[in-house]
Amino acid sequence: MKITDFLKDVRLELKKVSWPAREETIKLTGVVILMSVALAAFLGLLDFGFLTLLDRLLF
Repeated sequence: MKITDFLKDVRLELKKVSWPAREETIKLTGVVILMSVALAAFLGLLDFGFLTLLDRLLF
């Protein structure tokens, strides 16, 4: 298969994709950012808690 055939097929497949609306993309991006921040905060609190516990047990 030639590269040009491949690129034509890619272009045809991309035309079949159902792309989300701009508003939906912005909303879902906000959800992803919010969940990432919440997970980072949760993991940070867990890390701090385990570090404090380990510090009290060893010293």
